[in-house]
Amino acid sequence: MITMHDRLKFPVRRLALGKGLSAGLWGLSLRGLPAGSTCLSAALGAGAVLAQRPAAAQMRIDVSGVGATQLPIAIAGFTGIDGLPHDVAAVIRSDLSRIGAFRVLDQPAQSEQAPVDFGGLRARGAEAFVAGSVTRQADGRLDIRYRLHDVIKQAPLAGESVLASPADLRLAAHKIADAIYQRLTGERGIFATRIAFVSRQAGRYRLNVADWDGENIVSPLTSPEPIISPTWSPDGTRLAYVSFEARKPVVYVHQLATGQRRAVANFKGSNSAPAWSPDGNTLAVALTLDGLSQIYLINATDGSSPRRLTSSSSIDTEPVFAADGRTVYFTSDRGGAPQIYRTSIDGGAISRVTFGSSYNTSPRVSPDGKQLAFITRRSGYFVGLKDLASGNESVLTDGGQEEAPSFAPNGQWVMYATRAGGRESLMAVSIDGRIRQRLTNTLGDIREPAWGPFPR
Repeated sequence: MITMHDRLKFPVRRLALGKGLSAGLWGLSLRGLPAGSTCLSAALGAGAVLAQRPAAAQMRIDVSGVGATQLPIAIAGFTGIDGLPHDVAAVIRSDLSRIGAFRVLDQPAQSEQAPVDFGGLRARGAEAFVAGSVTRQADGRLDIRYRLHDVIKQAPLAGESVLASPADLRLAAHKIADAIYQRLTGERGIFATRIAFVSRQAGRYRLNVADWDGENIVSPLTSPEPIISPTWSPDGTRLAYVSFEARKPVVYVHQLATGQRRAVANFKGSNSAPAWSPDGNTLAVALTLDGLSQIYLINATDGSSPRRLTSSSSIDTEPVFAADGRTVYFTSDRGGAPQIYRTSIDGGAISRVTFGSSYNTSPRVSPDGKQLAFITRRSGYFVGLKDLASGNESVLTDGGQEEAPSFAPNGQWVMYATRAGGRESLMAVSIDGRIRQRLTNTLGDIREPAWGPFPR
């Protein structure tokens, strides 16, 4: 039996993508409806609006599970925060507690220069300690200082001064949490990263950008027509996505700083599933130029020089580049059912990658190129994880209605869309499956997550 999920994942053959279809496309997780155009969209179609901040949008994060080990860390309140828009220590505590690797202990406010009561901290079970201060400079900027201590050795581990405007205070706190996390774990932190996702409420769709924890939401695009498949450029300055405001799927590239965007794939037929090359110069897209969906490479700036990468009598879609920039993974039903394949950008041999289920789609390669996240059907739709060297596969999720996996830039988390209790929400799961975070908000149903790169 062909399910609704099947029809939405592979609409090119089963549905005529024509006028009026977009009304039923919420839930379309296909990263590969091809599109293209080379003209700047000065006038927005179908009532689309650029650059809005949702009124009073609130994100809620529910965390379950803990890491295999948890480091007890005491974090003192920072001094000098009266009248500031954010509590620096509270942001750091929230970041470290949500990641599952720390047991966070509150501590009264204390500057980084004050003497440390190591005996008292050890009595509380703390093994690390953070103290800090915030000082307003003459030019209005904030000087945020912190010091990280090893309580057991009674010695400082790290410390620095961060200058930030009051508007960037929360980002500065995330960066301090990143530095603490990296010093204590050896892994790069993800707290200063951003996520993109799509929301639907009252018949309108929003493309949203937020901090990793769902705060500071802005909406670069609002439209009465569906928006799908957002994906970040490697430098984090642009989003590529598919919009149906032209009553067909068209791929746009959106400059987040300026709000300018350009239709880079608006060819005849369907244009979808944009994926950036690691150097940010090329987009892989799925186009129906010759009938069925096939994979093409186009210039990421203006959509020029389309080059066909696959040629088959089947549906090829959902391309994604590997970290080497030379390999492209994609979904195809060339074997009779959707599976994940890979090929070289030079047009080499095509090989099948997934075998553990009769239905595997939505490939995403980890930043180090060692693992593949994907959607696998096994009495439901789950996020699978495949070790590309050994071939071992595991199932990370348990909801059974999952879509659109996306790796965190350090490769330690996978975010995805899911449905529970009649609501669409986002989940993030650690790659060992121990820790889960559910993100819901007042924007309505949310899905199509894309985790941004490390800030530069």
